[in-house]
Amino acid sequence: MIRVLLADDEALFRTGLRLLLETAPDVTVIAEADDGRAAVEACARLTPDVVLLDVRMPGLDGVDTARRLSALSTPPRILMLTTFDAETYLLPALQAGAHGFLLKDAQPGEVLDAVRNTAAGVHALSPEAVAHLVTRAAAGPPQAVPPRLPSLTPREREVLAAIGDGLSNALIGRRLGLRVPTVKAHVSRIIKKLQCENRVQAGLFAMRAGLSGEAGCTPAPPDFDLHLDHRPL
Repeated sequence: MIRVLLADDEALFRTGLRLLLETAPDVTVIAEADDGRAAVEACARLTPDVVLLDVRMPGLDGVDTARRLSALSTPPRILMLTTFDAETYLLPALQAGAHGFLLKDAQPGEVLDAVRNTAAGVHALSPEAVAHLVTRAAAGPPQAVPPRLPSLTPREREVLAAIGDGLSNALIGRRLGLRVPTVKAHVSRIIKKLQCENRVQAGLFAMRAGLSGEAGCTPAPPDFDLHLDHRPL
C-alpha cells in the first residue's frame, strides 16, 4: 500500500485529490497539510511514502518544503503539483529533491500513474516539464565544464552522458556493453562525486555540462518514455 500525504493550501483541491487517490486499491491518504511547515511536521511523524506537494503555499513554499523534506531522516518521495508556470519552478523543485512534477490539470490516470511511479522510484515528469528541460538543454552553446567533472573517470563520464540522455540502467548497459549491476555502481559513484541529491539532478548536471548526446553515444531509442524512466540505483 502506498501511503500518501497531501500538502496544499486549497481545501477543495485536497478533497478532490483524496477522493481520486482513494479510488485506487493500492493507495491510501494518511494525512493532509495546508502549508509547508505542517507538511514537514506531519512527514517527520508519519513517514509517508509519497508527498503530493503544492508549489505555492503560504509561509513555506513548495520548493523550500521539498528541501526540508529531503533532509528528514526518513525522507518521502516528493511529487510536485502546480497550476503555475512550470518553467519558473521546475528546476528549483528538482534541485530541492523533488522526484516528479505535474500540472494540476493532469488527467486522473496521469496523477495515479505518477504517484505509483514516484513511490517505485521512477522520476515522473509531465510532458510540459520534459519539453521545458529539452528546450533548456538545447538553447545556446553548452556551458563550461563544471569544476567537479574532471574527477570522473572516462567510463563514468560516458555513463553520466547516458543519464543526461535519459537512459535507464538497462539501456546504459546496452549502449556501453556493461552489466546492469556495473552500471548501478557507476551511477552511485557519479552521484556521490558530483554531490547530487539523486539521478535527476545528475542528468541535469550532464545537460548543463554539454555531455548529453556526446560523440560516440547512441541516442535513446524512439520508444523511450519521455516521462524519464529513471530507475532506482
